[in-house]
Amino acid sequence: MTWLADTRTSYDTVAESYAEFVSDALEKQPYLRAALTLFASQVDGPVADVGCGPGHFTAYLASLGVDASGIDLSPAMIGLARRAHPDLRFEVGSMTDLPRPDASVAGVLASWSLIHIPDDDVPGVLGHFRRVLRPGGLLMIGYHVGAGTRLKTEGYGGHPMRVHIHLRQPWWLARHVRKAGFTIDAEWLLDPENKTPQAILFASA
Repeated sequence: MTWLADTRTSYDTVAESYAEFVSDALEKQPYLRAALTLFASQVDGPVADVGCGPGHFTAYLASLGVDASGIDLSPAMIGLARRAHPDLRFEVGSMTDLPRPDASVAGVLASWSLIHIPDDDVPGVLGHFRRVLRPGGLLMIGYHVGAGTRLKTEGYGGHPMRVHIHLRQPWWLARHVRKAGFTIDAEWLLDPENKTPQAILFASA
């Protein structure tokens, strides 16, 4: 998959500048903190943070008492996460072939990582999320709202990148989440006046 290799290479390139860029995300965006706090209060068991990047959300969940571990496609991101949070577990892996046993986690967090998955591959990824979740397990997805795909060729300090960002309508994602065997619990639309609004979806297995 060319897009998978491009995504890995791009985030390896920008890993350090990206980690600095998102270091204060939870301070600047209280709705993210609220969403993660709600997720942590409802989940009952280990959580896989899929597309964890430098591990800032993984660490926040852990600070709330959650047994959280991180998975990311980028070895450079995982290296940063391990150095920043040596007490937590991080591993290189892809959500297209999720390295977790069946029914092994109580929660899956995919915070703005599903945005890099092409539409045709979304059902398979959601199927992996459902596979690794225990019955009654929780799913939280953050994503960009809109239509179409954008090619990002530069970012986070002017570094070259080649990643596709897929914008999605809430109804589209909800339909596929339901088809994967989930029940939608809640959907939050964030910053609707922004040119690229964001949303958070909560679902249960």
